[in-house]
Amino acid sequence: MSQQKPRDMRVAALGRFAIAISTLNILGHFYLGFEQSWAQPLVGLATAYVIELLLETLSAWGEQRPARYRGGLNNFLSLMLPAHVTGLAVPMLLYANNHFWPIVMGVAIGIGSKYMFRVKMGNATRHFFNPSNTGIAATLLIFPWVGIAPPYHFTEDISGWLDWALPALIILSGSFLNWRFTHKLPLILGWLVAFAAQAVIRSIFTGLPITATLLPMTGVAFILFTFYMVSDPGTTPTATKAQLFFGVAVAITYGLLVTFHVVFGIFFSLFIVCTLRGVLLYLQSLAARPAPVPAEQRQPVTAGGAS
Repeated sequence: MSQQKPRDMRVAALGRFAIAISTLNILGHFYLGFEQSWAQPLVGLATAYVIELLLETLSAWGEQRPARYRGGLNNFLSLMLPAHVTGLAVPMLLYANNHFWPIVMGVAIGIGSKYMFRVKMGNATRHFFNPSNTGIAATLLIFPWVGIAPPYHFTEDISGWLDWALPALIILSGSFLNWRFTHKLPLILGWLVAFAAQAVIRSIFTGLPITATLLPMTGVAFILFTFYMVSDPGTTPTATKAQLFFGVAVAITYGLLVTFHVVFGIFFSLFIVCTLRGVLLYLQSLAARPAPVPAEQRQPVTAGGAS
């Protein structure tokens, strides 16, 4: 069996992520009990597609290169599948009552962050903010009356064995995707172990029941965040040790935010760690640049040029 190219693996992973979140949204709005308007994911998708194509077209024009959606189906999917995920994740995880503008802004900010905040890595530039999480965090800050979707609505209209089957299915499918395609299981392991550790430590020092500090880990929202957001392949490290450190850093940041009574800490902690990682990558890229040659050491250019 021939080995898949990294680009093909990326498209395959993105395709499965897109199918998973699309299926969850369809089931959620028609069967599971999602409380947002069914029109909001449609608005999110329309915004995501338009903003992604517009910004990529402008970016390609400014950099005098072909747009990334040209050159075949794989190129088009590689660009648009992440936008599809962001267009569904933002309205799924935010609760803006019957308003559309917070959804539009969240999706636009998330996708826009990919073009505004980039750092040179090797011979290319990469974005370092998780688009979906960035859009959600920014919306929560800009619109104080917007909240996150209630965790119970992922299983609001099911009961009995389905209450266990749905989380088990998300865990199994998420584990497979992150093992087979994104190779982010070390990051997930670091996140889970560190999250449990900070919960125990907070319980010891604050006197809170350990069941209360560990409670977030039992929700479907936490499972989705674990397997489909904190492990985002495009904005997290690839080396095993760096993955572990990234996951641990997000959990520690969450523990600190919750200790200081900051709400929605799970989204803000990932945003903070992505910001710090971006600053570190930027400093590394600056250090890797060759030092400028002093004017007195430059070779003079003759009229005839180099032979």
